[in-house]
Amino acid sequence: MALQTVSAGPAVVLIVEDDWLLRELAIELVETAGFAVVEAGDAEEALAFLQARSDIAALFTDINMPGPLDGLELAHVVGRRWPSVKILVASGGLRPTPAELPPSCAFLEKPYRGEAVIAHLRALVDPSSTLTGSDCSHRTRVREEGL
Repeated sequence: MALQTVSAGPAVVLIVEDDWLLRELAIELVETAGFAVVEAGDAEEALAFLQARSDIAALFTDINMPGPLDGLELAHVVGRRWPSVKILVASGGLRPTPAELPPSCAFLEKPYRGEAVIAHLRALVDPSSTLTGSDCSHRTRVREEGL
């Protein structure tokens, strides 16, 4: 069953990943879970989508990206300018502390399992999901091979 937004369509997730293959894998994973997807290759492209669209419910971004803003900086900008957009940040290199993350932002260490991504997105977008907000806000480390 697809997650629903107020507009009665699936919740829209903006996926920001500079690695084309990882972005395509994330898109397939998120769409299969019933979300609608908008994709961007960097923070500037993501900000353009956010300015142009009012239906984006969640941001799923990598931290390490080329350009003037990395994913962590993007998360902070989104948290300030679009506070209703929920944020999930992932990285295989950087490990931000909770103080370095925007409020109500979840973090996943790479490699992550697809199930962890979907569980976090559902918890962020749908507060009635089984993963609670407090479970979602702390770091999740998954040692199994994933995306």
